[in-house]
Amino acid sequence: MKVRKGDTVIVMAGKYRGKSGTILRAFPKKNKVLVEGINIVKKHQKARRASSVGQIVERSMPMHVSSLALKDPNGGKPTRVGYKIEDGKKIRIARGSGSKV
Repeated sequence: MKVRKGDTVIVMAGKYRGKSGTILRAFPKKNKVLVEGINIVKKHQKARRASSVGQIVERSMPMHVSSLALKDPNGGKPTRVGYKIEDGKKIRIARGSGSKV
């Protein structure tokens, strides 16, 4: 996966197309990421104690990486990620502008 926790991404496909958010968590084995404020579902939560009440809560669910693109730090448009060796270290670059990500 070329995106990681803390990256700002833009949704390219699905119900939330065009919206952007920050990656909160990554699940590399499943090729999914959890994006803040994207892919929200309503979950019915049962009352845990006699004093508490059952409720409907909204949660962000993981999304597949293929429907996301990294947001270019310069233009704010979707871009692909590339790699470059600088001073013996591998760094990520935005393919659109060539800037460091």
